[in-house]
Amino acid sequence: MRFIDEVINWYEQNKRDLPWRNTQDPYLIWLSEIILQQTRVDQGMPYFYRFSEKYPTVSDFATACEDDILNMWQGLGYYSRGRNMHHTARMVMEEHGGYFPQKYDELIKLKGIGEYTAAAISSFSSNEVRAVVDGNVFRLLSRYFGIDEAINSTEGKKTFYSLANETIDKDRPGLSNQALMEFGSLQCKPVNPDCATCPLRPGCVAFNKQLIALLPVKLRKAAVKDRFFNYIIAADDNRILMNKRTEKDIWQNLHEFPLFETEHPVDPSELVSSADFIDHFGTQVQIQAVYGPVKHLLSHQKLHARYIVIKGFKDGFKSKKPWFYVNYDELEHLAQPKLIFAFLEMFPTLKTDLHSY
Repeated sequence: MRFIDEVINWYEQNKRDLPWRNTQDPYLIWLSEIILQQTRVDQGMPYFYRFSEKYPTVSDFATACEDDILNMWQGLGYYSRGRNMHHTARMVMEEHGGYFPQKYDELIKLKGIGEYTAAAISSFSSNEVRAVVDGNVFRLLSRYFGIDEAINSTEGKKTFYSLANETIDKDRPGLSNQALMEFGSLQCKPVNPDCATCPLRPGCVAFNKQLIALLPVKLRKAAVKDRFFNYIIAADDNRILMNKRTEKDIWQNLHEFPLFETEHPVDPSELVSSADFIDHFGTQVQIQAVYGPVKHLLSHQKLHARYIVIKGFKDGFKSKKPWFYVNYDELEHLAQPKLIFAFLEMFPTLKTDLHSY
């Protein structure tokens, strides 16, 4: 039996019942594919339901407020995905008359849609013969065929995409792609794959040559950069000082506390006595509490965050930064990165706590 037939047979007996597999609507498939980038299925599922219920059509998504989209996106990370989706939805309305494209050549022109996503949408919505190669498929092909080229190298990607296009069932491309991805996810897992019950075991090069733990090969990632964030929590009666990130950096258009980023860890007392801090908050500031440091990992950055609660700044506050006050009750309506909303969730009585200092 052919390799792909074995995989499809396994899939039909073991596949998960996932909502985006029960539709050929390219908009909903696009929604699921973007949500699941860098995200586990169990983590992404609630977001898919929330977005598809609130924005059932691309028109609904296009007319939404970006802040609302980013607010719903909280917890998924890689917030540029949400912004790109909003831009793409508007492009679909303006350039495609509100009909979400189904063909690869049209999809690839949309913002935030690369080769993989365009192949997935076209394959699953219109059965276009396009191989969908994600991490699960890279791993499965590498192990079964014994390929030791790095999956994240230029030549390696060419090899695997060529092989995936050769093995796909031309009569059932959508089914083939779903099967390969599911097999890699559930059966040929990164760690402790279920080789004992694997129907591909007789022909698997990695199993027969004891290479399971060595494949696939991946080039080392670029060095991770450390960044040190010192957040200032400054309350004024029933309000708290906030900032909206507008620069082209992480978390663009998300809200956070006033931030002082330093090149290395600094003691809070050293920070509040620095010229930069005094220029914004004056000389009478008193530190009431310090939380952290908290570590937060991004793809190529490691953030070290500290939260410094202050008082005594009102008379000296003269910042020219675009910081603004927000009533406590309105905080939940602001889209925030995880470092902020996780902190607020840890201290649901923040308003009361601040007034007790």
